[in-house]
Amino acid sequence: MGDVVRAAVLGPGNIGTDLLVKLQRAPSIEVALMVGIEPDSPGLARARALGVETSAAGVDAVLARDDVALVFDATGARPHRAHAPLLAAAGKRVVDLTPAAVGPYVVPPVNLDAHLDAPNVNLVTCGGQATIPIVHAIDRVADVAYAEIVATIASASAGPGTRQNIDEFTETTARGLERVGGADAGKAIIILNPADPPILMRATVFAEVRDPDAAAIAASVRAMAAAMQAYVPGVRLKLCDVDGALATVLLEIEGAGDVLPRYAGNLDVMTAAAAEVGERLARRLLAAGRRVAA
Repeated sequence: MGDVVRAAVLGPGNIGTDLLVKLQRAPSIEVALMVGIEPDSPGLARARALGVETSAAGVDAVLARDDVALVFDATGARPHRAHAPLLAAAGKRVVDLTPAAVGPYVVPPVNLDAHLDAPNVNLVTCGGQATIPIVHAIDRVADVAYAEIVATIASASAGPGTRQNIDEFTETTARGLERVGGADAGKAIIILNPADPPILMRATVFAEVRDPDAAAIAASVRAMAAAMQAYVPGVRLKLCDVDGALATVLLEIEGAGDVLPRYAGNLDVMTAAAAEVGERLARRLLAAGRRVAA
């Protein structure tokens, strides 16, 4: 298989374009193709300027490439549900950045190791990537009965895909709080803030716990925030408070500014997570190739 895994990015919008730049820093991945459906897409133009081959033929362009083993789908929930069986039949490993949830939910510092061999992994939502690790951190020391998260993002950072998938966002994030975060029940709320200048992303976690231990919760949350900062440097823990059985955690997330404005932390947390997942999957594929060759 060589020293890198060849990959394609499906969807040249804000998320796909930012992801492309991050993947170019991934040591085990070579982005061979950026795919869209509009020939004049700014995202495709940027990819070409970076020396990446492009196509406006949609998923068919990916299916035609035998050399592409890893696909990042940054389109939307509905398109991904159509893409998923086609990519699976072609033997492509898929990282799904949409709320489609065809494959298992994956949040890098929580459960990535358990799904390195899954053919299709889902990154939940931006709110999920920001808050599920915190819910998990609380649950592992205090047993979360109920978790509610509020993701507040700049309206300017919410593109058409985000706006079209609001229902999927809330439903998928709530399920992720339960399935990955460990809460018995979860609820998610998203707020698009129209403030000018745009605000940084803020994510608030409210967790009702059965075993409230303020010191243990604070230590666990701090450790998780540090783990998140390893791949999303703009994550900042602003508050961790325990009042009786209620734990409240406030995060602020600043984007890296690779392609998008720094206030677009909601997009950055997704693309950074996708790059982290992709790199780990690529190393797994490379290791498997070496074992077969041996």
